[in-house]
Amino acid sequence: MKISIRSFLVVLVVAVSGSVCVCDDWPQWRGVNRDGQSAETGLLDAWPDGGPEMIWFAEGLGSGYASTSIADGMIFTTGQVGDKGLLFAFDLEGKLLWKADFGPVWTESWGGARNTPTVEGDDVFVMSGMGKVSCFDRRKGRKKWSFDAAGKFGLTKYPRWGLSESVLLVDGKVICTPGAPGAFMAALNKKTGKVVWANKSLGEESSYCSPLLVEHKGKKMIVTQAAESVVAVDPKSGKVLWKDSYRDYLGKHRAINVNTPLFADGSIYATSGYGDGGAMLALSAKGTSVERKWIDRKLDTHHGGVVLVDGHIYGTSHKGRWVCVEWKTGTVKYEEKGIGKGAVIAADGMLYCYEERNGTVALAEATPGGFRAKSRFQITKGEGKHWAHPAISDGVLYMRHGEFLMAFDIKKPKADEVK
Repeated sequence: MKISIRSFLVVLVVAVSGSVCVCDDWPQWRGVNRDGQSAETGLLDAWPDGGPEMIWFAEGLGSGYASTSIADGMIFTTGQVGDKGLLFAFDLEGKLLWKADFGPVWTESWGGARNTPTVEGDDVFVMSGMGKVSCFDRRKGRKKWSFDAAGKFGLTKYPRWGLSESVLLVDGKVICTPGAPGAFMAALNKKTGKVVWANKSLGEESSYCSPLLVEHKGKKMIVTQAAESVVAVDPKSGKVLWKDSYRDYLGKHRAINVNTPLFADGSIYATSGYGDGGAMLALSAKGTSVERKWIDRKLDTHHGGVVLVDGHIYGTSHKGRWVCVEWKTGTVKYEEKGIGKGAVIAADGMLYCYEERNGTVALAEATPGGFRAKSRFQITKGEGKHWAHPAISDGVLYMRHGEFLMAFDIKKPKADEVK
């Protein structure tokens, strides 16, 4: 079912209200750089009563918590329908273009599809909760190849909530982290699915984290959170460049490290929930070691992600407080109730906050002066926890909840539309 259908013109630059709206794709987990940031401008800085206009919605996606990817005029997400994990492709008006079986999803504790697709060129890649990596033709939905990473590398003991990773594309390779005896991390040829390299087991499990590509002084590395440490891997060879153990500064901790790290100014920030908190790691000149600069326990983000805006990190604590921490020093600038625990992304100087229990969506100023929500509304479609992260592309806010995908117009109106 659709409402208020509107056609979209996919462009790089759109003139609105006498200003420029820079538009951007959102081709993978948490955006272009996996940092929860959209480069778009010309977006509303306040919403009408009741929230921005819902321009369409699609239903029938089944169960799960996967987020949305948008690239080159197409929208992708995953869901569990019956006993199948399905990859869905929509056009920008919410019309279903195709759906395809991508492999078995996690069906035990908090079952359902939770792996966000990754789009590059004419291909879309996805990993199932049971460790099957597949490549599909982006336009037709034809499966090009699949690879059972869990089976190939001997994974028999899965993490409690399966493999929740969204695969990373690096220089023609698909990076996945089965955390198995035969490979902690592996790289597959993006055209064939054949193994390029597989590093040895680290003696610790994969920990639900989708890895980040970092480039530091001309050197690339893949950074992720494992069950016991933050890890950096050479994307060419799979060699482990360095590890930073949580036990060194946390002692006893929960091995649930979901959030993709942030990278800026030669440093990496990683945070985890359950009271663990986060740490800032400064890379050495060659990128082969790190020095811990500061530790903070207030911003212990569970799985809603964090964003960096103008030198400050924003996110929620495991207990549901909204927290702002200064990037350079680790100084907590505020810790406030806000709207409750949830996911956060950022665009045009604003935070887009999505509370996980009741589905409250807030538009808040990205300022260290306090949590200042200028607008809010409720997601009422769908059932279950509100765990999918928002996405923004071409002035549209995409929200996934249960079997529903919703699209909201957040672009400032053109001058001739303003009364």
